[in-house]
Amino acid sequence: MKLVTFQDAAHRSHIGARLDENKIVALNAAFRLHMRDVKKSSSPPFTADQLVPDDMRQFFEAGEAGMNAARAAFDYVTKNNFDSKNTDRIIYYAGEVKIKAPIIPKKFFHTAGNFREHHEEAQKAGFAHPVLPWIMFFQNVDAIIGPEEPVVYPSHLTQELDYELELAVVIKKSGKHFSAAEAPDYIGGYVIFNDITARDIQRREMKSGVFSFCKGIDTFCPLGPHIVTPDEIPDPHNLAMELRVNGERRQTSHSGKMSVKIPQIIAHYSAMGYSAGDVLSTGTVSGVAAFSGDPKAWYLKPGDVMECEIEKIGVLRNPVISWEQAHGERREAVTAYKS
Repeated sequence: MKLVTFQDAAHRSHIGARLDENKIVALNAAFRLHMRDVKKSSSPPFTADQLVPDDMRQFFEAGEAGMNAARAAFDYVTKNNFDSKNTDRIIYYAGEVKIKAPIIPKKFFHTAGNFREHHEEAQKAGFAHPVLPWIMFFQNVDAIIGPEEPVVYPSHLTQELDYELELAVVIKKSGKHFSAAEAPDYIGGYVIFNDITARDIQRREMKSGVFSFCKGIDTFCPLGPHIVTPDEIPDPHNLAMELRVNGERRQTSHSGKMSVKIPQIIAHYSAMGYSAGDVLSTGTVSGVAAFSGDPKAWYLKPGDVMECEIEKIGVLRNPVISWEQAHGERREAVTAYKS
């Protein structure tokens, strides 16, 4: 399934599964219908809300029972004609809803250095620190935005706004201290992450050997467009990856180029403990603006449109807008963050 979070015309939030590019099945309502027609039960609301709640993180917290209930309901809707009279709305059209970030996790494990090609391009560009495996910090979950939502360019903070295409994993269930062999049991799905980075701030932070603020500013965490369950991606290391800016290819690579594989990454950080619905990124590929031949020409600007595409997942599209456009006012430059 391709799991989405969306808002209807009344701004009510739902989780759903894509029937196709134009139709979304509202899973909570579909489960109620399934219980009525198949199980012959007028399921009390708390049962549907517990198993298939209208919040993606709570849905993952419901565990295997929730996923099985959602899948049964989705299969029922897709395979049968049904009378929607006296039921909640089941099918929504993409044009009438707003697709949001698929999940706001409790924790976002931001890992880096898992693609050797990114380390090599950083070295060639004279980056001060190696980008090697086992880099990890926590991303600011309040910075998460969904597809088509704008990245706000805070020109009072940075003049070097960059992109980083990444494959991210949604953790299916809570757990800690498990092995790489056990890691696949903890994978709930895959999603695209665009790691927006203020490079001038990053260089300043890296003088202390750490970075976080440069990647955690408001709107710097596009995530989406949906979560694809593992049954649709049996091998996450066999996916083409591409990021485009205004239609121009900037990053083109393949998930098979990871020098550290996803089970090893997940197992390594399990010592910190996972909660259901946590997100773990797996690092970016080569082609970022900072390490290109002409960084100033490639850095993001207001008016740019980014498209992050990963095979079998889809396209995460986000425009870049100015601070003035977003907030209706100008801000004086913060000199403390200049390189």
